[in-house]
Amino acid sequence: MALQPWRKGIVTRIENETDNTRRFWIQVPELQSFDFLPGQFVTLDLPIDEKPARRLRSYSIASWPDGTNVFELLIVHLEGGVGSTYLFNEVTVGSGLTLRGPQGVFTLHEPLDRDLYFICTGTGIAPFRSMVHYIYEHQIPHPDIHLIFGTRTQKDLLYASELKELESKMEGFHFVPTLSREKWNGQSGYVHDVYETLVKEKKNGNAAPPPAQFFLCGWKAMISEAKQRIQELGYDRKAIHQELYG
Repeated sequence: MALQPWRKGIVTRIENETDNTRRFWIQVPELQSFDFLPGQFVTLDLPIDEKPARRLRSYSIASWPDGTNVFELLIVHLEGGVGSTYLFNEVTVGSGLTLRGPQGVFTLHEPLDRDLYFICTGTGIAPFRSMVHYIYEHQIPHPDIHLIFGTRTQKDLLYASELKELESKMEGFHFVPTLSREKWNGQSGYVHDVYETLVKEKKNGNAAPPPAQFFLCGWKAMISEAKQRIQELGYDRKAIHQELYG
C-alpha cells in the first residue's frame, strides 16, 4: 500500500465521551471523500517537539467510511502524555492538524465465514466500532460477532448506548462490556473470562474449537495474555490479529 502524503485536517467538532476521553471530528478539505478501510489509523504530526519522530501520534479511526471527507478519532488524555495533553488543551473547533493516512492492515478479512471476536480495552474499541457499523451499513453476511470491551467502571464505558442499540438491530452482533473494578447489572471481570466462556460454550464438548477469528486491540499486557489464552483454547496463531496501543 502506497504511503499517503501529509495533509491538512480541520477539527470540526469535539465532544467529551467520558471524563478523560474525547471524540474529535476532522475534515480533510482537499479531498471530496476520505476513503479508508475499517480498522485503519491516521498519524498526526503535532507541534510538541523539535524532533519529527517525537511529534508523531497514531490513532485508530473510530468512524466508518461514509463517502464524506470527515472522520472521527477517539482519544484518551493520558497522564503525562505530551501528545494527548496538547490535543486536549490546545486544539479547539477550527484548529488545523497535520495528518497522514489512512494506514494499517488491521482490517476485516472477507468473506466473514467464521465467528468474530473483537476484544479490546479502553480506546481500543475505536476500530471495532468502525468495523461493526461498516458490516451493518453494507449488510455484509456474517456469523456471530462478539465485541468484548473491558474497562474499569461504568463511567469509563465508551459508545455503550450506541452499541447496545446496534445490538438490538443487528442480527448476530453481541456487545459485551465487562467491568474490572465495579459490580453492576452487566458482566464483571476481565475480557479473558468472557471470550473463554463463549468459546467453550460453542465448543459444546467437541475436541476442536469452533472456527473463529480473533481481533485484539488495546494495551500490551491484555494482548499478550489474550494471545496465549486463545492458543491454549486450540486456535492457531494465524487466527489472531492485533493492534497494539501504547
